[in-house]
Amino acid sequence: MNVQEYQRKQLLERVEREGATVGTAIPEEIDVQGEAIDLRSFVFEIKRRETVPPGDRKRVKQAKHNLRRERKQRRQRLESGSVSYEEGERIAETIVGIDRALEALESLEPSDIESEKQAKEAADQKRWMTFLKQALGHDETGGAGPRGGTDGGRDSHGGTR
Repeated sequence: MNVQEYQRKQLLERVEREGATVGTAIPEEIDVQGEAIDLRSFVFEIKRRETVPPGDRKRVKQAKHNLRRERKQRRQRLESGSVSYEEGERIAETIVGIDRALEALESLEPSDIESEKQAKEAADQKRWMTFLKQALGHDETGGAGPRGGTDGGRDSHGGTR
């Protein structure tokens, strides 16, 4: 028996609800574009690292793309397809599991933020070193001291000339 319209609306509301992924497990395995993927293992393998290594970024990006596409297709099937209530329940549960996996993979993006942070720290250090060189009279512009080459008429011992 096909899902009733009010049941379909309930299932759709469930997959779109804010916080629907709280307490939801990532599916062990999922068919994405006709290929079985060990989704939970993949997410945990990537997630156990602090950031996504450069060699895995393309793989993770492709996985997220495929998961979003699969989510959209399953949602469309739930929204307009001829499904039983039990099948609709399974589809909704899988959609929420996909959302959970996507959240986990999205939270790994700080790798770009991390490299940006390192670049800012390097720039700050360079500015600090430039400041110190100028303040200590080791100005790279060719000046002899902090006042652009003049020593105010004093000799190296602090006395006047």
